[in-house]
Amino acid sequence: MNNQDRVATQPLKLTAADFASKSEPRWCPGCGDYAIYAQMKKILPELGIPKEKFVFVSGIGCSSRFPYYMNTFGVHSIHGRAPTVASGIKLANPELKVFIITGDGDGLSIGGNHFIHLCRRNIDVTVILFNNRIYGLTKGQYSPTSVKGQITKSSPYGTLENPFNPVLMAMASGATFVARTIDRNPKHLAEILRRAAEHKGTSFVEVYQNCVIFNDGAFEDLYSKDTKDDRALYMEKGKPYIFGKNHDKVLKWNCSRFEAVPYDEANPPENLLIHDEKNLSAEIEFGLASLTDNPHLPTPMGIFRQVETETYEELLQKQIDLVKEKKGEGDLETLFNSGNTFIIE
Repeated sequence: MNNQDRVATQPLKLTAADFASKSEPRWCPGCGDYAIYAQMKKILPELGIPKEKFVFVSGIGCSSRFPYYMNTFGVHSIHGRAPTVASGIKLANPELKVFIITGDGDGLSIGGNHFIHLCRRNIDVTVILFNNRIYGLTKGQYSPTSVKGQITKSSPYGTLENPFNPVLMAMASGATFVARTIDRNPKHLAEILRRAAEHKGTSFVEVYQNCVIFNDGAFEDLYSKDTKDDRALYMEKGKPYIFGKNHDKVLKWNCSRFEAVPYDEANPPENLLIHDEKNLSAEIEFGLASLTDNPHLPTPMGIFRQVETETYEELLQKQIDLVKEKKGEGDLETLFNSGNTFIIE
């Protein structure tokens, strides 16, 4: 083998540009979707997966244009049914890396039931939910995550409904990786997307994403220079839940609830909780997730849960192998002509 042959057999090193399709992204100027798109292209080469093994599946909504802009295989499916299409793809070819791209309307309204059952089955797919708390594609109606009292085109006097908490919903449904990030923090966004993609099992990421046209500034307190340190809590493994502009506050678990207490690194409060997404009790997980939009406590960002357990496709293959061992290889013609059959002449 000469040097030229050796070079030809080496795998090509992929870059973010390799994952950009020829279709120009078309979102409103300033839309948070651009940030998610940029960071997704950035992390895919880091996964070490051949480009032909990536599949992006979406439903309906602004976010669901995503597959057109990725230079991978993709399916723009129907409203709310991306989890069912993605499940079929993954079960038919478990070697594929499947992403579901959805929004708060597509994924939690008409698609809510499909999302729940995807999580409980623990199929090895990654769900990225773009949450802008509004229906953007249909021009500004309230969504399942719109805050109570929010003024929209379909709630001119304020919404009357309590909003869904996507993180709580994913955890309660059994997702084995659950996280939250925001479009205005690209470094954190990229890290969470990468961690979710590397997880084996149903991984779910809620991305707070700004809709500059119909719900501009919905998450401003989480990224504004004046408020972000007090309003956003970035959870880090092995560290207590410290926040505040001067790192002078910490969340302490007290009688089954969190409360904020003063923090001094030289003399920290006793019995502080240390974050470990692989070993938190359900009570702590749900306690953290329940802090969302709490006016007195910060909103947690980062990984709430990461646990390892068998995936649905692994269990399915074991079942198939066991049946083959007991009954041998099946025969389609024999199956069609066995049991109660009907012949129409």
